[in-house]
Amino acid sequence: MAALAMALLVTGCASTPQKMSQDDYSQYLKTTTVQVDQLLSESKRDEAVGLLSKAAELGPESKEPWVRIARIQFDGGKYGEAIVAAGEVLQRDPADRVAKSVRAVSGLRVATESLADLRNDTEMTGSARGDAVALAKVMRESLGESVLIPPPTPEELEARRLEEERQKNQKPKVKPKARVKKTMPAASAGQPPAATAASGSGPFGALK
Repeated sequence: MAALAMALLVTGCASTPQKMSQDDYSQYLKTTTVQVDQLLSESKRDEAVGLLSKAAELGPESKEPWVRIARIQFDGGKYGEAIVAAGEVLQRDPADRVAKSVRAVSGLRVATESLADLRNDTEMTGSARGDAVALAKVMRESLGESVLIPPPTPEELEARRLEEERQKNQKPKVKPKARVKKTMPAASAGQPPAATAASGSGPFGALK
């Protein structure tokens, strides 16, 4: 029975998503991964994303299909879709570093492209500060917002403070180097110290 269900899912003949056991889903995901790799080698990104989307429907609690979708969309320059997929990952695993990276870099690239478009539509003076002021004015007028980036909330400030303290506590303490006490070499037998070699005329007597 399980084998029949697996065959239907892999070939795409199942009309509605079915609840699968963890073992069956793991095997299905492995098969899907092989098919996705093959499609990507043929530059069929949309079909690969379609297979992964199906896998995401069948395993709504699994983050793996969404992680792969986020990376495929990012590599294809579809940053908006990559951000959405990364958000799905973070809903299931808030600590996933790949999803955080994809979302952050995709957001920066979308912002860069958007600013470039605005720059083309706005009269620029050549001054970096003047350009920034002009861009901010255009964005505020377009959105009807007096503040583009709201200040951090007290909760966000507290979270930043705790994170900074945690990082400080993780830094290894550097032990001070032990001071090495220098000792003068002992005078050889039968040789008088250099200070008295000049018949009591002081330390500079040998120079006279």
